[in-house]
Amino acid sequence: MTTVGIIGAGNIGSTLARGLVDRGYDVVISNSRGPETLSGLVEDLGPKARAATVTDAAASGDIVIVTVPLKAYRDVPAEPLAGKIVLDTNNYYWERDGRVAALDEKQTTTTGLLQEHLPESKVVKAFNHIGSAEILTTGSPAGTPGRRALATASDHPDAVALVTALYDEFGFDTVDIGSVGESWRVERDQPAYGVPQNRDELEQNLARATR
Repeated sequence: MTTVGIIGAGNIGSTLARGLVDRGYDVVISNSRGPETLSGLVEDLGPKARAATVTDAAASGDIVIVTVPLKAYRDVPAEPLAGKIVLDTNNYYWERDGRVAALDEKQTTTTGLLQEHLPESKVVKAFNHIGSAEILTTGSPAGTPGRRALATASDHPDAVALVTALYDEFGFDTVDIGSVGESWRVERDQPAYGVPQNRDELEQNLARATR
């Protein structure tokens, strides 16, 4: 069974850990404060989850989810993630992260920053524009009328394929935005950000995005 490393144990990280465990994945979860601070979480998640250091989670995962405040993305270890698909849930909140000139000036995207930091990894946008409380509660079986859709973006087709399959497991359709350079269309303050939408609505919102 696939092992998923998770770097970041906040609302998104812990929710995805629960969803993955419930779907049969093994999970290795970490945070910046050390594995001992995650004992309660992993006890709740059960035997398919364990806490680890960030480096261990990165090394142990067949795929890895990075879900940390954007200001901490440079702390993600690059070497153990080389060659791996890395899911990026990050968003830019300048109030929390401080100002990032390259983002303010529209020179890159949040996922682009992580891809630049992890040049040997296959970074893909995932789960960034859905509230953590909705990840396990708003999905539905494939073919359900009006099924909620989520967007993804990557420079690597196999990473998009993986996220598409994972979204389906969690009960969501997928809209592929295209390259990492287009992932701004689903960032904060864009029409597609944070609102429930089916595939057609998401495609329309992505098309309405402005930079």
